[in-house]
Amino acid sequence: MIQVSAFYPNDGTTRFDADYYCSRHIPMVQELLGEAIRSTRVEKGLAGAAPGEPPAFHALAHFTFDSVETFQAAFGAHAEKILGDAPNYTDVQPVLQISEVVIADPCP
Repeated sequence: MIQVSAFYPNDGTTRFDADYYCSRHIPMVQELLGEAIRSTRVEKGLAGAAPGEPPAFHALAHFTFDSVETFQAAFGAHAEKILGDAPNYTDVQPVLQISEVVIADPCP
């Protein structure tokens, strides 16, 4: 199993509309990629490590797929539409990462 993550850096000058992202963009991605997605999780940044410090990221989005090939096939067919929606919620270039899921449940 793999996880595809999008990290949206927050440098204090960027725009990120979390309401649009969660209510419109993510549902669109889920609909387009369909059953290829095993799970979806979105995290909204609240704060940094020190009191009063802003979060390092506006948001983190995580999508789980069976394999890199499954992700590439599903995303490739809809990449233009998915990426084309980004200006509606942000001016941030996300950092993308594909990871192998090695532990899926919390450690005891």
